[in-house]
Amino acid sequence: METLFTKIIEGKIPSVPLYRDQECLVILDIAPVNKGHVLVISTSPYPTIGSCPPATLAHLMAVVQKVDDVLRSRLGAEATNIVINNGPAAGQEVPHLHIHVIPRYRDDGKHLIFEKEKYQEREMALLGKKLHFS
Repeated sequence: METLFTKIIEGKIPSVPLYRDQECLVILDIAPVNKGHVLVISTSPYPTIGSCPPATLAHLMAVVQKVDDVLRSRLGAEATNIVINNGPAAGQEVPHLHIHVIPRYRDDGKHLIFEKEKYQEREMALLGKKLHFS
C-alpha cells in the first residue's frame, strides 16, 4: 500500500532524514508540536501496531529511545512525549505505523491532557475480568 510515508521512504517526497536502517526511517515532522519533533517510521507500511511484527516494534522502540536521548542531549529537552496514534479513532492521519517523539520543555505552553472518566461501582472489576490475558 502506498502512503505518504512510503513516498518519503522512496524519496518521492523530500524530508529531513536523521537516521535510517532496514526497519525504519527517522525524520523531522513538517508540522512540529515543538521544533525538533521527530517521526520514527517503519519502512514497511504496517497500518497499526497490531499488524507490526513484535521484533520490528521492539526495534522501533529502541530507535525511539535513541531519539529521546538525542533530543535531551542536543536540544536540551527536559522531557519528551512519545506518541503512537494507533488507528483513525485515535487521530492517526497516515495509515502507516509511525511514532512521534516530541521534545518538551517546562512551561512550553503545550498540553497533552485527556479528560478522565470514573468507574461506576464494580465496573472496574468487571472490565478487569473481561480484559485479563496471559
